[in-house]
Amino acid sequence: MLSADVRQQDGVVIVAVTGEVDSHNARLMRAALASALGDSTPRVIADLSAVTFMDSSGLGVLVGKLKDTRMRGGALHLVVTEPRVLQVFAVTGLDAVFHIHDALDSALAAIGVESPQV
Repeated sequence: MLSADVRQQDGVVIVAVTGEVDSHNARLMRAALASALGDSTPRVIADLSAVTFMDSSGLGVLVGKLKDTRMRGGALHLVVTEPRVLQVFAVTGLDAVFHIHDALDSALAAIGVESPQV
């Protein structure tokens, strides 16, 4: 089962996702990230530290939201700690596309000082 919790901290929206992200439930993560984008210039962290599995559906959601965020001059960072999930990013080359952190604190520090995309 997948769950997502959206909260704000220091002007950053954090979407904490828990469980397995696959083709049957990726829409739940998409909806949570969409609500996080809101109407302002978004600074979003997808905390995936409690995600134990992710397939291409989940990656597709994240790539789409990264594009949306950048088009609006914002930033999207990820927290990924599960080795199997990290491997999915590495195998697909998406580890070079996303800002991936091993802890929420480092993601908050990085996104707090990041210049908006132009």
